[in-house]
Amino acid sequence: MNAIDRRSFLATSAGAVLVAATPALAQGSEDARLRAQLDRMFETLVDDSPEFATMLGMDKGPRAGLKARLDDNSTAAKQRRLERSRGWVRDLRAIDRTKLSPASKVDLDVVLYQQERTVAAGDKYKFGSVGGNFSPYVVSQRTGSYQDIPDFMDSQHRVETAADAEAWLSRLSAFAVQMDQDLARQREDMAMGVVPPDFACDLAVGQMKALRDQPAARTIMVTSLAKKATEAKLGGDWAARAEKIVTAEVFPALDRQIAGMQAARAKAKPDAGVWALPDGAAYYADAVKASTTTNYTPDQVHQMGLDQVAEISARIDTILKGQGMTKGTVAQRLIALNDDPKQRYPNTDEGRAQVIADLNKQVADIYRQLPSAFATLPKAPVEVRRVPAFIQDGAANGYYQPAALDGSRPAAFYINLKDTGDWPRYNLPTLTYHETSPGHHLQIALSQESTGMPMLRRAGFGFSAFSEGWGLYAEQLADEMGAYRSDPLGQAGYLQSLLFRAARLVVDTGIHHKRWTREQATQYMVDTIGNTRSRSQREVERYFTSPGQACSYKVGHTMWVKVREDARAKLGRKFDLKAFHDATLLSGSMPLTVLERHVQEWVASRA
Repeated sequence: MNAIDRRSFLATSAGAVLVAATPALAQGSEDARLRAQLDRMFETLVDDSPEFATMLGMDKGPRAGLKARLDDNSTAAKQRRLERSRGWVRDLRAIDRTKLSPASKVDLDVVLYQQERTVAAGDKYKFGSVGGNFSPYVVSQRTGSYQDIPDFMDSQHRVETAADAEAWLSRLSAFAVQMDQDLARQREDMAMGVVPPDFACDLAVGQMKALRDQPAARTIMVTSLAKKATEAKLGGDWAARAEKIVTAEVFPALDRQIAGMQAARAKAKPDAGVWALPDGAAYYADAVKASTTTNYTPDQVHQMGLDQVAEISARIDTILKGQGMTKGTVAQRLIALNDDPKQRYPNTDEGRAQVIADLNKQVADIYRQLPSAFATLPKAPVEVRRVPAFIQDGAANGYYQPAALDGSRPAAFYINLKDTGDWPRYNLPTLTYHETSPGHHLQIALSQESTGMPMLRRAGFGFSAFSEGWGLYAEQLADEMGAYRSDPLGQAGYLQSLLFRAARLVVDTGIHHKRWTREQATQYMVDTIGNTRSRSQREVERYFTSPGQACSYKVGHTMWVKVREDARAKLGRKFDLKAFHDATLLSGSMPLTVLERHVQEWVASRA
């Protein structure tokens, strides 16, 4: 770490918070050596990713120049980052683990696990992205700068000064460059035989055209800047200048992107899972391991899904019969419940606004109950918002965005409200518990606000199986806390959520390991869960382009429940739920294998 980098980091709000919150480590100790290495890694990641810096609220002070840039998405940058990870692995392996404190051992285990697997996968697979969850296609209906950057700038690029507005304009030009980088990598991957399935190409082109086929002045890239500049009371012709860049640079790059995806469409196959990619069977097996952070095989995950679908369906059956719903399969009865007018919000702007209002009230209500299960609660607030309409066709049904570390932007749960019919009232509560509290927001915000972990782990590393498993565990915890004590249909909605994630195990492995078609996978979801066909198909289309990731939820939930119940059984009366949550959440996101070992050591320390 050079002196300039160090001063840059300390000058940021987040850097100052880190120094104030990090416990002092003895100079020359192995703990101090590890912490210095992890801090260097974090600073390198921030300097290398302007988008990451903005997300964290660290694009200010000496790092203000990052606010005018976007990430380098070129092939050369991808290779440079792989070599950087290789060097980090060497550095981390040089740390003497036997001389580390228990907390530092977790830090080393977590970061080394991620870096070793990044290198192994990066050496083995040269297409797409294999850092963490595997993403085989540079551009699809769910991946690519064309959809990421407009939303990123609208939701995360703050405009308070003229310099911030100038940085926005610079980023618009960088957006065009980034799309061309995506296109170049897409062409390289296509030459290797890596092409998304035909419907993914069609969906991507549709979204690109939705952005392209409107006057530049009406795009979110112009209107958002105009709104932010007005709110900041900035003089100047910001909208006109942004419109000029969109017309002269962004739209031509988008045209090239559309042409590139149309060329891919000409080579695409229908319903092709990653089994159709080079070394596809091995790729998927590795994708499952990467997303679940276990050594489960696709066949094992598929069987786990079948077993859990049967068990959860039986529980829902009991509840529905208790409500007088006895005719048809579980899915058919859930479909009937979905169609009940009492369960539907109007599919209008007013209805969508009511969904958002109701869910924000629910967030406030559950927060007041959290002290019964948690000794430590996050300081950062969370809001429920609608997925922007211009990306809703390809976006997930819901996703969480962390707060800025400096407190300048709250956390947010985005819900896809393209069709409110996808969200009957009885299954909305559990979705909110999953995404906000006690789910993703509580877990991620506590990690960000931790005073014991290095900044790299607080903000830079996450594991899908840990966080998504926690989200489902949080749904179960809400039920255990009495959220559905007088709401049996709400409890059926919670169990339907678990059923949905169990079905994902079957479907994801079905698509990529057993070569299911999109229709076959969609029909299984409809027949098993009772979700609408449109929602089921949108989910299935997501699995085709994000192999393995959908398996992380239920595998993670299964592990969370296992380690808690193992701890309860071994500790007996000494088991304390609040202490368990502190021990696991305040240690940050980690692979499931590390979580299991960490809880075992925690239990041993309290026995």
